[in-house]
Amino acid sequence: MHWRKVVVLPAPKTTNMQDSAVCSDSSEIKSRAVVKYSAAPPPTSYALLQEKTDLKLPPANWLRENTQLGSAGTTILGSSSRSKPFSSFGMAYDFIDCIGDDVDVVSDSENIKKLLKIPFSKSHVSMAVHRVGRTLLLDELDIQELFMKSSQTGDWTWLKEFYQRLIDQKWQRKKKSKEHWYQSAILSKFLYYSINGNDAEEAVPDNSNEGDVKNGAEEFSYSFMSTQSDAEESDAPKEGLRNDFVRNIRWTFEDIHMLVGCNMPIFGGGRYPAVSLRLRDSNKPINVLTGIDYWLDNLMCNVPELVMYFHIDGIVQKYEKIKTEDIPHLENSTFSTKVVKDIAQNILSFLKSNCTKEGHTYWLFKASGSDIVKLYDLTTLCEEAEEEKCQNPFTLPVAVLLYKVAGNLMLRARQNRKHYGTIRILLLNCVELLDQEQHPQIIASAYCMLSELFLLDLASEDSRDEGESLQSRGSEDSYTDEDREEDEEEELTENRADNASFSSRSSPQDDNNVVAVIPSVGELLVPDRYRSTHQIRPSDILPISQDKEEKCRHVLSYVLKGLKAVDSSVKQESDLPAADPNTPIPLKYEDSDAIGACASEKATCLLLERAGPMQVDQKRPTRSGMIPGSWQHHMKLQLFLKASKAYYVLSDAASNLLKYGQALRYIKLSLQCYDAYCSVSSAPQPQVLYFHSQCLSLCGDIQLMLAQNASNRAAYLEEYSYQTKEDQEILHSLHRESSCQAFNMETDLAMDPEYQLFVSSKCYEAAYELLVSKALKGHESDQQAQVLKRLGNIRNEMGVYYMNQAVAMQAEKEVKKSVSVAEQELWKKSLAFFENGMKDFEAIGDNTNISLLLCNTGRLMRVCAQAHCAVSANQSRGEFSPEEALYYNKAMDYYLQAIRSLTIRENNPAVWDSVNWELSTTYFTLGTLLQDYPPLSRKAQEPIQREVTEMMMNSLKYCDLQTESARQPLYQHRAAVIHFRLASIYNSRFRNQVGNEQLRKLQRSLTEFHYSKAVSLFLSHKDYPCELLGTLLEWVSFAEFTMEGQSSSAAKLKSLTGALQIMTETRSAFQLIHSKLQKEEAEVIFSEALGESAQSPDVASASSTSGLNLLEVMKLIGLFEQSFSFLLLQLLKRMTQQKPSHKDEELLKTYKDVYTKLLRADKNKPLLSRVMLYMELLQQLTPQTGSEDTGAHSRQSL
Repeated sequence: MHWRKVVVLPAPKTTNMQDSAVCSDSSEIKSRAVVKYSAAPPPTSYALLQEKTDLKLPPANWLRENTQLGSAGTTILGSSSRSKPFSSFGMAYDFIDCIGDDVDVVSDSENIKKLLKIPFSKSHVSMAVHRVGRTLLLDELDIQELFMKSSQTGDWTWLKEFYQRLIDQKWQRKKKSKEHWYQSAILSKFLYYSINGNDAEEAVPDNSNEGDVKNGAEEFSYSFMSTQSDAEESDAPKEGLRNDFVRNIRWTFEDIHMLVGCNMPIFGGGRYPAVSLRLRDSNKPINVLTGIDYWLDNLMCNVPELVMYFHIDGIVQKYEKIKTEDIPHLENSTFSTKVVKDIAQNILSFLKSNCTKEGHTYWLFKASGSDIVKLYDLTTLCEEAEEEKCQNPFTLPVAVLLYKVAGNLMLRARQNRKHYGTIRILLLNCVELLDQEQHPQIIASAYCMLSELFLLDLASEDSRDEGESLQSRGSEDSYTDEDREEDEEEELTENRADNASFSSRSSPQDDNNVVAVIPSVGELLVPDRYRSTHQIRPSDILPISQDKEEKCRHVLSYVLKGLKAVDSSVKQESDLPAADPNTPIPLKYEDSDAIGACASEKATCLLLERAGPMQVDQKRPTRSGMIPGSWQHHMKLQLFLKASKAYYVLSDAASNLLKYGQALRYIKLSLQCYDAYCSVSSAPQPQVLYFHSQCLSLCGDIQLMLAQNASNRAAYLEEYSYQTKEDQEILHSLHRESSCQAFNMETDLAMDPEYQLFVSSKCYEAAYELLVSKALKGHESDQQAQVLKRLGNIRNEMGVYYMNQAVAMQAEKEVKKSVSVAEQELWKKSLAFFENGMKDFEAIGDNTNISLLLCNTGRLMRVCAQAHCAVSANQSRGEFSPEEALYYNKAMDYYLQAIRSLTIRENNPAVWDSVNWELSTTYFTLGTLLQDYPPLSRKAQEPIQREVTEMMMNSLKYCDLQTESARQPLYQHRAAVIHFRLASIYNSRFRNQVGNEQLRKLQRSLTEFHYSKAVSLFLSHKDYPCELLGTLLEWVSFAEFTMEGQSSSAAKLKSLTGALQIMTETRSAFQLIHSKLQKEEAEVIFSEALGESAQSPDVASASSTSGLNLLEVMKLIGLFEQSFSFLLLQLLKRMTQQKPSHKDEELLKTYKDVYTKLLRADKNKPLLSRVMLYMELLQQLTPQTGSEDTGAHSRQSL
């Protein structure tokens, strides 16, 4: 492990610690420099060289290693100051967080300065440009150096031929002059003399406190872990792939953000905590290029002062201190900082607008002495080359960088979706650059990341291990000021003949390979000349489909490509025959009849075993020959898991669309992927086990839905049998590691609903056992409650299934004499499932579902009670049996428990109303059976009537007449029937009671009360006119019986008058009957108009289209005529026996008239006419009887 000491250089005392602002031409140039990394110690004071110091003589410490000078301290004479071709990649690898969006340019500071001096310089410019996201990587492309090596490596032959064909047919490598070596030695000795130490000159007194300088510098440690480079990265060019700069600085120049590498030595002392030292020949004046160079160096390193020494023939003459902001105004070196800013913005805009393809290598070239700057696409040129062996050495470093940037963005992708599009493009470009045979690991990893990118709806994956580094340490670069100055002199004195020669060959119109051209470097001086709003790639682009199925198909496509990359790198060591990808693998299904219960239980045991973590031998190769722990092993684990998740999402989506056959096929593929995962995994992580429990739960859901939708089985079978070519190829890859048979029984499409319910329950059980296993101990999750809820639900479904089977078995019996053993077995199964389901819901405190299961158990008890009802061959049943009473009482107990479980209606109104209705129904059914089929052989009439009364009152108690709901009309009808039955019971008691007049009076009052309530409720409900008419006629009969028991004539007359008042109430019932008959007659007329045969409504059929039971209507009309005529006759007799008053005479006349019409009525007339006549007669009596004090509804007092 290497440790790097990072120092933030102190700024001038009058400015911010990390910012510096330089004013020039009355405009402020914004510059901010932050040191990201530094290999040099904090600046120490420099030694002041005495006048006449001879720099030709070496100091005592010359060429000794010194951290103060950085790489300049180990300079070997003749080493080049030029940066390596891949220097920007080394910085990019170290600061991967900055690449893509945060910085615009990554480059050596020397390259930045060279670009900004283009309009002022005649020297050539040759740089390689690469784009990663919005970041440009700039590297010097030393054509002469590369061409010298091309004869040995052959890498750049195609570029050499292109260069000779279009640019310079006679290129020669320039040799260093003796003056160059002399100046390099002078500069090296000058720097060593400047070191403040025992072997150097006397140090300059420092006016500031040394401790303050240290406190002013922020220090922190940066550690990085070097990992063993993989096989792919070992093929990459090692030269320049390391970050060997003394400092890496985040430099913001106006609105341009740059990450630059710099080797300039920085010293302390004097007025400021940081200064730079320069050595100048007094015989050579400073020019504009030198001034820009010094100014940019100090800006990048945030150095506020420059100390310049002058010498003649190596003898120090004097020194001069210059502030950084004064450098642009030096004599013979005046330049505008605003112009430099415009140049920087124009060059950046030009490059960003034209270097648009990630993964491509662009070449920015300006020939020596030329004003034309050209941009070539070397990747395209390389692809067009005729040679078979045509390699671009930048390809692998670029691909690795694209992969690393994408991997870094993936860490932030889960929090910000805007990175998805960027990551996708980076990885696709990375894969496009690489050869799968040479770099399978990077390609497989890229496809794995692409598949992860599309899994937006699944749980977060484990944090990915960092990519292996291509970096290495050490440096051969040196800081040589004199090299640069020598080049600058050559730039200003370039031969004009060469310029004319170049211009004649290199006009932009003659070069078809140019991507873009700057016709004249003078254009760079024009503000915003190349300023473009063109955005290479919007940061929020999202080229990913939002459709779930399409997204998952992308995942599976990338998984398949990743698996192919892994499989191609693994040598097959077993005798496993190669599968034909064009031959489909059948997804078999079996009829449950052929499977049997034993096979089901065995499969369930295997399922529970397979659900747990597997133990895999870490030393023994897998079935395909992979070594556990290898990158292939790790990659397959990831790809198998991602494929399983994609199929899970597809299955869930298909299930939501009710395509259950397709859903079962996808969940089968998901579990097969998990099976292969377990075959190569030693111990799945907890989140993987959680996901597996989700798969089992979903499988249980699908099997449940298939069982409930058996009518669409043919369509589901067709969906289940379909298979894509992609699915087949993934299956073949899975079979390289596993037989994928572990979950076949659970994912087969069976034809028996019972077996599907059984499989569903076992899937839920396996999911729950997995969640409570030791492997997940201590990892609490809401998933346990969800699985328990599903488990309780499937047990409820199975209980209902067996209960319905028992009901069907009862319906098939022609004669119900006794309960069969098969029925009892079904009851036991149903009850066991209901009880187990209640335990599941109790474990999670789900009172609502507990109430529902108690309600279903109550219904099961009612089914048992119905089964004990003995019915003879003629469909007549006997007395109410004790077994029926036992099961009905159990049903009531379960319903009451359900009510208590809910506590109050507000907790769940729907369930509360359902349980309330079932409880009321049970009481009503029990009371009705006791009343209609009393067990007189075991009990007396009176206790039976008391029991019936109790049941009816309890049923009435749970009839919710106030709440508006769909059941309110049913409650009203039931309440009316209950009151009618109670009135009948009290009527019977009253008739049979002898002697106890007080009790008879109470029973009479109760009878009239319940008749009155029944009539009132029937009147509010217009669908039961026959029941209303029957209730009124029975009430009239009760009034007649009461009259017969009375002795006085006045009492009898009063009773008869009251009975007639009740009789007039029947007019409402006849109105309802009349309305229904009219409706039916209209339908008959309409049918006759259409030419269809129709039955007349007066035909005494069992029922009519209006819902009336015509036979019952005719029977009730017969009773009505008899009772009505009897009442009128008795009234006429009683009224004529005494002298009538004037008022009585009018009543008598009315009664006679009505009685006469009733007797003369033709009973052969149509039913509708007879009903109309009764309505008229009753209407004739209504005004008369309505004036009486005593009415029908007044007879309600107890």
